[in-house]
Amino acid sequence: MANDLTIHLVDDEESLRRSLTFLLVSAGFAVRTHSSAKAFLELLPLSGRSCLVTDLRMPEIDGIELLQRLRRLRLNVPVIVITGQGDIAAAVRAMKAGASDFLEKPVREEALIAAINAAVGQRRPGGAIADSESVAVRLRQLTEREHQVLAGVLDGLQNKMIAYQLGISARTVEVHRANVMAKMGARNLAELMRMAITLDTAAQPIGTTKALPGDGAWTPAR
Repeated sequence: MANDLTIHLVDDEESLRRSLTFLLVSAGFAVRTHSSAKAFLELLPLSGRSCLVTDLRMPEIDGIELLQRLRRLRLNVPVIVITGQGDIAAAVRAMKAGASDFLEKPVREEALIAAINAAVGQRRPGGAIADSESVAVRLRQLTEREHQVLAGVLDGLQNKMIAYQLGISARTVEVHRANVMAKMGARNLAELMRMAITLDTAAQPIGTTKALPGDGAWTPAR
């Protein structure tokens, strides 16, 4: 996947830019680094095949706003967001804003390279459309409770909060969450989000459960 692909790395932390640049160059990628989202935006329009790897939390223009600006500019470039640990709710917002994937720090070499290759591959015409029917079939296999847990996961809630909202134990939520991942065939939360976005279920009712957009609280449909 490397070859003519250029990775644009946006992060305000110089040490992270250096370490990720070394990693990516060693893997055969061409890399351009940017100390801020503003510096990257000033470079537009991009030439050639590109993939953007950006930190989520940055001063002035953060990763979410950067994604939103790229969407308004109709720039079709795959974006991988890097987040701090425990920042899943923000990562979910990034996926809803158009990110192809997100990775938690510290970023593992094999995970980043796999995410880049997968993100670039997703941009092939017709990929998401071809998968929508099979995703819909998997979704119909979920039980009502699994639909409710899925809605909470897609809204970026931690297991304890989902458990509180549903009146069940966190351990039970973990079991339902594992069942959802298995039935949907998702290896991680990013894949699950991509499936939901394909069917627009992140913003539409899922089964008997309301999946609310944004960061607001959610409750099962009565």
